[in-house]
Amino acid sequence: MKRNLASSLLALLVFLLSCQPPRSAADYTPKAIGPIGDSAMVAATHPLATRAGVKILREGGNAFDAAIAVHFALQVVFPEAGNIGGGGFAVIRESDGSIASLDFREKAPAGAARDMYLDENGDVVQERSRIGHLAAGVPGSVAGMWELHQKYGSLPWADLLKPAIKLAYEGHVLTELAAHNLNRAQEAFKTANRFVLWTVNEEGWVEGDSSIQRELAATLSFIQNNGRDGFYKGIVADQIVKEMQLGGGLITQEDLDAYEAIWREPTVGIYRGHRIISMPPPSSGGIALLQLLQGAERFDFSKTGHNTSETIHLMTELERRVYADRATYLGDPDYYDVPVNMLLDPEYNEERYSSISRNKKTNSTEIKEGKVDIIESVETTHYSIVDVEGNAVSVTTTLNGYFGCKVMVRGAGFFLNNEMDDFSAKPGVPNQFGLVGAESNAIAPGKRMLSSMTPTIVEKNGRLFMVTGTPGGATIITSVFQSILNVIDHGMSMQDAVDAPRVHSQWLPDVIVSEEGSLPGDVITGLEELGHELVYRTQLGKMNTILVRPDGTYEGGSDRNRGDCYAEGF
Repeated sequence: MKRNLASSLLALLVFLLSCQPPRSAADYTPKAIGPIGDSAMVAATHPLATRAGVKILREGGNAFDAAIAVHFALQVVFPEAGNIGGGGFAVIRESDGSIASLDFREKAPAGAARDMYLDENGDVVQERSRIGHLAAGVPGSVAGMWELHQKYGSLPWADLLKPAIKLAYEGHVLTELAAHNLNRAQEAFKTANRFVLWTVNEEGWVEGDSSIQRELAATLSFIQNNGRDGFYKGIVADQIVKEMQLGGGLITQEDLDAYEAIWREPTVGIYRGHRIISMPPPSSGGIALLQLLQGAERFDFSKTGHNTSETIHLMTELERRVYADRATYLGDPDYYDVPVNMLLDPEYNEERYSSISRNKKTNSTEIKEGKVDIIESVETTHYSIVDVEGNAVSVTTTLNGYFGCKVMVRGAGFFLNNEMDDFSAKPGVPNQFGLVGAESNAIAPGKRMLSSMTPTIVEKNGRLFMVTGTPGGATIITSVFQSILNVIDHGMSMQDAVDAPRVHSQWLPDVIVSEEGSLPGDVITGLEELGHELVYRTQLGKMNTILVRPDGTYEGGSDRNRGDCYAEGF
């Protein structure tokens, strides 16, 4: 009788709590509001890159012109991930509502082979795909920026490279973070290169040191004068090919000639009345994000609260199922029939999420991809831009690891990527970000490797609402997911949504990753009682985002507490 009475009281309490109205945005008092722009906004990973974009906008350029200026400036001031030797993705929304996405992801060279990173015993030799010439895929960034300009540019191409060339030739002052990142890669620079790089400093870099990159300035000048041919042909191409030949890499002139950026149909879905526009394969980001948001609609996170043990538990359960699907089904759609319709089918996802319990975690070993019976770290950079006409672009670009494969093209002054590590060197063996892959992402000549990059644009009532994205390897998808929940479900300002602590889970390993010191003790205890194991990182992601406020102005949200990120509007 007592047990029945207790159960009845508990049920009554749950009912009363469920009757409480969800917190609305009007109930939320922001702790911080980012920079406000009446007409335009740029948010990027370094202040000098942001200012390069703002300069172009003030001179009458559109968002796409500004993106090109930001991209090349990031190669100079943020060589950890800003690049001409890497690749990326762009999601675009014009002021009239037209949308597009651009794939300038790197490709495997023609000489690449399925088992190129396995030893004689069939085991993965991980360093081969991470450091040195053999780790580099065919770069796509210059082709991507050229293609963006050909379709959308308004100012002359040459004008858009001027800020980057000036920064490279005249130099810029290193931030504390930039000095730290250079210092921690010193031994890798020495190991991977046949000559002494400008990045090597035996005394150690310190904040305030100058970075002058005359060889890079010359390379950028070739691109300025010759467009994409200034990179894929002529002197710069010769330097790349020679570097490959002397270092044992695979990229040839034929690979450079064959590279093309590709326009693809964006991945589109709805979340609580908002239209989500994101990147399709070979990025896993858009599909995974929409799967997560379909799952999130099953729950009322405005009631369960921001970063409570219940909310984090439910997000984790969603993430584990989505990352299991990612590992099995996603790859380059030009080489593999990605089952997009199945993965975004509400009935499929309803079945996937039906096993979620609010009372205990699901072990990752019990979670399989949805149709079969067997189970098969982190630097990128992101920038978001909105111009005076309302055009918006969200771009995520990368070398993969810090400074890519650590190889600088001699005489050209830029680092090459180590994106070959994003392939599945062997099914079931994780890459440097702990992500597991299957045959769908196996290495093949000319194939684009799977990515987690998730540049995303959100609409509300048919109008531009939000531009978001971040670096972070495997954590990109979950960081973008949380940025959207923070704004839509928790009513946060853009800056608060960016500043908020982040968590991450990805099926394997079977843990929740949390930022050090960010979760209260009772939340940690609550998660542990549900069966979760927590591990900690210093930080997750470096977001650069834009929110359209109710009055039509733009709020920039940049991860100023996690890096040198900077937003500026006018």
